[in-house]
Amino acid sequence: MSASQQRFDNYINGEWVPGASYAPNINPSDLSDVLGEYAQADAAQVEAAVQAARAAFPKWSTGGIQARADALDKIGTEILARRDELGRLLAREEGKVLPEAIGEVVRAGNIFKFFAGECLRLAGEILPSVRPGIGVEVTREPIGVVGMITPWNFPIAIPSWKIAPALAYGCCVVLKPADLVPGCAWALADIISRSGIPAGVFNLVMGRGSLVGNAIVTNPQVDAISFTGSVGVGRQIAQTAVASGKKVQLEMGGKNPQVVLDDADLNAAVELCANSGFFSTGQRCTASSRLIVTEGIHDAFVAALAERTRKLKVGAALAAGTDIGPVVSQAQLDQDMSYVTIGQEEGGRVLAGGSLVEYETKGFFMAPTLLTETTAAMRINREEVFGPVVSVIRVKDYDEALAMANDTPFGLSAGIATTSLKYATHFKRHVQAGMVMVNLPTAGVDYHVPFGGRKGSSYGSREQGRYAAEFFTTVKTSYTLA
Repeated sequence: MSASQQRFDNYINGEWVPGASYAPNINPSDLSDVLGEYAQADAAQVEAAVQAARAAFPKWSTGGIQARADALDKIGTEILARRDELGRLLAREEGKVLPEAIGEVVRAGNIFKFFAGECLRLAGEILPSVRPGIGVEVTREPIGVVGMITPWNFPIAIPSWKIAPALAYGCCVVLKPADLVPGCAWALADIISRSGIPAGVFNLVMGRGSLVGNAIVTNPQVDAISFTGSVGVGRQIAQTAVASGKKVQLEMGGKNPQVVLDDADLNAAVELCANSGFFSTGQRCTASSRLIVTEGIHDAFVAALAERTRKLKVGAALAAGTDIGPVVSQAQLDQDMSYVTIGQEEGGRVLAGGSLVEYETKGFFMAPTLLTETTAAMRINREEVFGPVVSVIRVKDYDEALAMANDTPFGLSAGIATTSLKYATHFKRHVQAGMVMVNLPTAGVDYHVPFGGRKGSSYGSREQGRYAAEFFTTVKTSYTLA
């Protein structure tokens, strides 16, 4: 059977279940390359997955922590052992260049390894009561069945950083990956299926968000929803989930600022801005698409960044020497190009890129684009593009740069390039973002520390690291008369 004919099923209650229909998974680097046909669940299959998770929860949530730790460690071990294979799969279905794809797979493996350890570090508090002879215990218990809806831009890392803590803390999972990238989620489910985790604890239902995602969010047997994706969908999920009493965790958009001050190391600033803006084809919620540059370094910086941008090689994700892979889909490519047009119509100047790229295979290729002479009020600086499009705003000094950085409805990540400890320290304290980078790209975070933002970027508890317990557990206070 050829790859284009191979079918990949949903995983429900420990079994592979044929979909109500199937959809092709297409390589954005080569539209003739079909990775396979992936199941599309219907509402009945979502219901079956939720019921399986609900039935498995009592035993899993109170079972031995060593078994949980062993299973998560086994998952992480297999992911890391297959890093090259899984990296190639990721590059084929999402378009991320191979080194970045392998790096994402390694991150996913490390996440499972980290939470394997967390299974054995579950802790509470023993406190004295204000009443003599009474003891107080504060403990955490798993929240229940968690519905997870994940995006296409990190098709194995983001599912992993939701699934691993959920399982570690004793929750059961129903996962719906983005319909553009079911391959990595299916491979992850396949690994989980061999880990020793009981049937029903983890379930995979693939398909369209309007059907599968909505069925998860509205199911009364789902206790919590963890979502990463667009602002519009996130807000709809929040309204539905909160109305039905579900706990909700949202990671949504960003319009992340990267400040470059006059005293910055020019070469280092150019490199970190190129990384933040263009690597992973700019398809990262932590990418910096707003460069805020003080006037003393502005002209030299813009010239150097334009030169660096023109040298970036656009091509197939698996091709040796490719710096920037394709955009994930035709719809995303159209959106990216429309923002280039909008930026020019508003008065911006394209200094590099701004066009489609012809390649030996048919794919969604776009030249990384640098827009200069933009202002804060332009749409190009207010709305998330989510592609390889970067705009530059000239400012007078640090104070204006900070004000400009905070002038956004988003607050995920922010960066500053400077050699001044004074400005770096002040920026870390006063920029309105959940994550701050000093002389580092805004995109690129560790797997063992909290991830999340402020304002319109995030809602609910942080993801990753020990802070994940805030979402996947609920607190119980117990009193005992001695």
